[in-house]
Amino acid sequence: MTDPTTAPATGAAVRTTYWTRLDSPLGPLLLTADSSGALTSLSLPGQKGGREVRADWRHDAGPFRAAEEQLEAYFAGELKEFRLPLRTDGTAFRERVWSALDDVPYGTTTTYGEIAARVGAPRAALRAVGGAIGANPLLILRPCHRVIGTNGSLTGYAAGLEKKVRLLTLEGAL
Repeated sequence: MTDPTTAPATGAAVRTTYWTRLDSPLGPLLLTADSSGALTSLSLPGQKGGREVRADWRHDAGPFRAAEEQLEAYFAGELKEFRLPLRTDGTAFRERVWSALDDVPYGTTTTYGEIAARVGAPRAALRAVGGAIGANPLLILRPCHRVIGTNGSLTGYAAGLEKKVRLLTLEGAL
């Protein structure tokens, strides 16, 4: 990997986005990382709002070796907590919500209301919490699939409810 460089014509920093695809039981995963190797997204096939490869991205599997190993172990039922560098670029509110997802243990579920309480948001902000969860750019790694409705219903998942069910079943939460 190379560090960001300065574009000669404008003097603006050029950031390199690296990408790769990994096979998984849910289909091919699209992963992106920044020049430091921190993961910036994990998209599933058919994901609403998922990323698509851009022409200015650099295909390189190198930055994703640890992610590949950990995802394989996760899908084999051998890994319960990811230890990978992550970097997201959301509003302060979204970052708090996404960080709260990191605290939801493997094999458990939580509700939108519980996430709202963790980030200090009032009940009236449940829609905003749901919107932040739905915009999570790091599916699986930041476990938004563990968030369910207050009544126990399996509410939306950007990659589809079938994939949410498969992840929760893998983790023994269903």
